[in-house]
Amino acid sequence: MNLNQYPRRIYTQQKTPIVKLEKFSKQLDRCEIYMKRDDLLDLAGGGNKTRKLEFVVGDALSKGTDTLITCGGLQSNHCRLTAAAAVKEGLKCRLVLIEEPHQTYNPAAGGNNLLYHLLGIENITVINDIEKLDDAMEQVAKQVREKGGKPYLIPMGASNPIGTLGYMACAQEIVDQVSEMGVHFDYIVCPSGSAGTQAGLIIGMNRLNYNCKVLGMNVSRGKDEQSIMLRDLIDRTISQMDLKCQVKDAEIICFDESVGPGYAIPSPEMIEAVKVIALTEGMLLDPVYTGKAMAGLIGLVKKGFFKNNDKVLFIHTGGAPALYTCPEIFID
Repeated sequence: MNLNQYPRRIYTQQKTPIVKLEKFSKQLDRCEIYMKRDDLLDLAGGGNKTRKLEFVVGDALSKGTDTLITCGGLQSNHCRLTAAAAVKEGLKCRLVLIEEPHQTYNPAAGGNNLLYHLLGIENITVINDIEKLDDAMEQVAKQVREKGGKPYLIPMGASNPIGTLGYMACAQEIVDQVSEMGVHFDYIVCPSGSAGTQAGLIIGMNRLNYNCKVLGMNVSRGKDEQSIMLRDLIDRTISQMDLKCQVKDAEIICFDESVGPGYAIPSPEMIEAVKVIALTEGMLLDPVYTGKAMAGLIGLVKKGFFKNNDKVLFIHTGGAPALYTCPEIFID
């Protein structure tokens, strides 16, 4: 799988480790759980968006941009990492943030919001209607052009065909690592939000003929809606990148039991999952993505979804700064 034909910036020089969660697996007493530590990717605080941005920013630079424009929730990991990539490349960065019914913008908030400011974001636009997102992004781009700048628009989560290449590259990295480890994974589990991570893993494993199932744990949508979005991104990536592969519907697997009350809204299962990983493995999950995804994995274990000897790889997509925006939910 040759990805060298696409413009790319390398932000992480080493492979992220795959570690076995010994104590956690023993506590589950069902299958062996491993973790791919993509929270250790480089840029400010790490996380899965770093892999996507390697290709997206590579494409932006090839087009002569001087300003990155992207969007996300008020505590967006993607926006944080886009800001960090902009600093790395000497570019300007503007954000469009979306308020949720349960969460309004506070310029003095901590977590990722604090990091936006530390990373020198040029401008933040806040909207409260996601239906107006495209118009808001175009308006910001227009403002940049009027000042003589060259904007480059990055969609939410960098989840477009170019960004999806990041997790195709990760699939290759995983296959290389497991060959060295002498381990075969039956399942890969990842959070599924804007769908780029899961789409890239599915396409990558398909092209590499690695026999495992990639399970997406939804964090914001129902199963049917997420599956349609995932199918669309996979098809657009295969078409736009002229990939010689075919992904069957059976390869698109999403679960929505861990979404809870909604995107970025805490659930008891998420809180318990974050606590159990902290107490068994000394690792930090986040309340929006990995906490809910791990809650979904635990739920599948309890339902008997996995066989006793199955080996499961959990993709830790980062996001720990969000823990510091809601400490009260984790303190008994």
